[in-house]
Amino acid sequence: MTETLMGFLMPTIWVVLVLSLAVVVLKSIYSIGPTEVGLVRKRFGKKLPGDNPIAFKGEAGYQAELLMPSLRFKFCLLYAVTKHPWVQVPAGQIGVVIAQIGEPLPMGAKSAIYTPSFGNFTNLKIFVEGVDGKDEGAKVKGQKGVQRPVLPPGTLAPIHPVAFLVITKPQVYGVPVSEGLRRRMKGGTLTYQAWEQLEEGCLDVTRIEPRATEGGRVIDMVGVVTTLDGESLPAGDISSRLGGFQDIKALEAGPQGGGGGAEGVTNPKLIETILGSKNDQHNSYQDFQTFLDKGGKIGLQHDPLLYGAYNLNPFLLKVEQVPMLVVEQGQVAVIKSYVGLPTEDTSGAEFKFGSLVRPGHRGIWEEPLRTGKYPINPRV
Repeated sequence: MTETLMGFLMPTIWVVLVLSLAVVVLKSIYSIGPTEVGLVRKRFGKKLPGDNPIAFKGEAGYQAELLMPSLRFKFCLLYAVTKHPWVQVPAGQIGVVIAQIGEPLPMGAKSAIYTPSFGNFTNLKIFVEGVDGKDEGAKVKGQKGVQRPVLPPGTLAPIHPVAFLVITKPQVYGVPVSEGLRRRMKGGTLTYQAWEQLEEGCLDVTRIEPRATEGGRVIDMVGVVTTLDGESLPAGDISSRLGGFQDIKALEAGPQGGGGGAEGVTNPKLIETILGSKNDQHNSYQDFQTFLDKGGKIGLQHDPLLYGAYNLNPFLLKVEQVPMLVVEQGQVAVIKSYVGLPTEDTSGAEFKFGSLVRPGHRGIWEEPLRTGKYPINPRV
């Protein structure tokens, strides 16, 4: 009787084992679509150190390595896999990156240091371990918080959904780690409105272009820039200009300073230098790291933006569009400058109507602007 029962049960047990193994194998195979990544979470293992949400050495928790598109195998009893879309930035819009891993920000900083080696933040190992810096032995490591560059229109990238949040207008990509962000989720979804600094339209490409009035007149515009990160302005300054006004000082200094001397350099040459924008040095504020590296300060900027489309980080820059200065035929424009070198009166003893200064100094310029269009910042 017992032998008969065992003979009946043994094949059944083997069938159950084979079916169970087949179910486990099937559940361990994941089909990752062409624009998806697989986020792997290890169920058991050593606890992650500190506040790091990602495992790099096989600890329990979210793993650093993503599953790329294809059929992938991960043993389901040890790992759980969730699928997430690649980050996609629509045409005419930008994506803002916020790192949830990395070094803490330095005291007073509002954004994280960036090096071109970080690329579009798709290589997590380089971001965390860092790259060689300018100083020997120093490493530039990624930092938590707002990243200085933005993802340009059309970007399609497999960015780690726990390491980074990417804010776009249609959606926020990634899994929020902080409790504060999770509380702001509506219906399980995080939108750009969760950040108070992000206003309507700030995730669109910034466009400086002529504007038509109700009367049909076309007004030329410039963009007045205010930066929200960087070192403080020197005492007494109300705006930042790369290099200050040392180039004006050098022109006035004569041959030793590369100029023609205070008497030799002409006012038109000084005006041309002052109105000559230095935006090319930092790609019109689009390369914010270079802007800071070259001495850019926080606050109002001397050089405005001209016509064009710009990928600007809304956490770091504000742009106000104002009319360009247009001097019509038969008119001149008298300039009173609130920025520049110290006031040095050039009016002479016989002039009784106040002080006049050479262009590049604070005060009323002795040389007016004649007929033309001038990209002058009216705030300075």
